[in-house]
Amino acid sequence: MFVMLDVDQGDSLFIESPTGTQILVDAGPPRKILSQLARVMSPFDRHIDAVIVTNPDQDHIGGFLDVLKVYKVDRVFEPGTYNDSKTYQNLKTEIKNKNIPDILAKKGMRLNIGGGAAIDILFPDRDVSFWDSNDGSIVAKLIYGKTSIILTGDATVETEKIILDKYSKTSLASDILKIGHHGSRTSTSASFVQTVAPTYALISNGKDNNYGHPHQDTLDTLVSFGAKIFRTDLLGTIIMKSDGENEQFSFRR
Repeated sequence: MFVMLDVDQGDSLFIESPTGTQILVDAGPPRKILSQLARVMSPFDRHIDAVIVTNPDQDHIGGFLDVLKVYKVDRVFEPGTYNDSKTYQNLKTEIKNKNIPDILAKKGMRLNIGGGAAIDILFPDRDVSFWDSNDGSIVAKLIYGKTSIILTGDATVETEKIILDKYSKTSLASDILKIGHHGSRTSTSASFVQTVAPTYALISNGKDNNYGHPHQDTLDTLVSFGAKIFRTDLLGTIIMKSDGENEQFSFRR
């Protein structure tokens, strides 16, 4: 199961493998995530196997402190970029206080999550500690049988260029593309969409947000390559279930 949680103007993805391993990719802004997780996890389940922080900005990490109060988290993966916000500093302190392994995500890492499902880290492929947080976002590919999803965080066009240079069209081709940076025109270049060639494009954004996300340029690019667009501001939480052969979508407000 792959879920794009409706956390307003932010990012949060929930992944559950066929064997029950649970991964949380980002946690949206503060005070949004717990009510969303309660709708996809059992009320008796207080354990998350791993958390992936694609970048340390507020709209991706704001909910993690809430998560750590309620759930036992086994591992944290980060890109290595930095944010001097109080939220990020508090999160780092809490991770350290709870003795949670804090792992630097690097190209070539594979997270085997059970039942034949895996998450491959595509980027960063270098030290991004002094990079802009969006440019240094973790980019990964979730694979289960014939179903695959490219996860982009807030990765920019510049990051996409690096990835396009390093990987073949075959290795990037995916059924589903999680659109970078909430549909901003700073992400989702035509060359990247053409290479990934997604059937579905998923956008996490808040209704009537101040940034105008998703930008019309991005929507036009996706439409030009035939991708079917699903948006949280219009559909709420987006749930995809796969048996490794076929995907089935449902939506929940």
